[in-house]
Amino acid sequence: MGCTPPGETRQKILRFVQERLLAGRPPTVREVQAAFRFRAVQTAREHLEALVSAGQLAKEGGRARGYRLPAAAGAGAPPVLVPILGRIQAGALSTAVEDLEGYVAVEPRGSGVDELFGLRVRGESMRDAGILPGDIVVVRRQPTADSGDIVVALVGEEATVKRLRIHRRRLELHPENPDFAAIVPAREEVQILGKVIELRRYLDRA
Repeated sequence: MGCTPPGETRQKILRFVQERLLAGRPPTVREVQAAFRFRAVQTAREHLEALVSAGQLAKEGGRARGYRLPAAAGAGAPPVLVPILGRIQAGALSTAVEDLEGYVAVEPRGSGVDELFGLRVRGESMRDAGILPGDIVVVRRQPTADSGDIVVALVGEEATVKRLRIHRRRLELHPENPDFAAIVPAREEVQILGKVIELRRYLDRA
């Protein structure tokens, strides 16, 4: 990299970081160092800090992957990166396992950004609600929800995404596909983990 003008290198770093952020994979300083073959991590850090000073990147303190896209002029707050915590069944119940898959960029909605997480959908029980296998649902953590909300619920040790129906204080988890049956667990066996507030679908799954 020694013969490349600093400004040109910096713009290449900016494009690299932007592409990673838009793909939901924010890079660390060391990943930038490795990508550009800098001998010292400090060189990568200095380029990134210069981009922050120039307003081309924003930085969230206290996080290894804290660089993000700045807000556009006249726009609202910049997007935030929400972790995708593995997969959720939209069909038969499956064991709930958190397995960080990556990140998805979402627009902040007031406070509580740290209460958001993403899950990739498996199964077709929510097909008629437009939730298909491979989709990512963005979920707001909350212990309760209204009847009619689409929720992520834990039944025993297994998690699922379903339409919540409440009848006489009994929680029922209904599919949006006639090929699947409703789940009607005992009240003490079900826990609402959060409400689905957004859906993401990527046409190119490569």
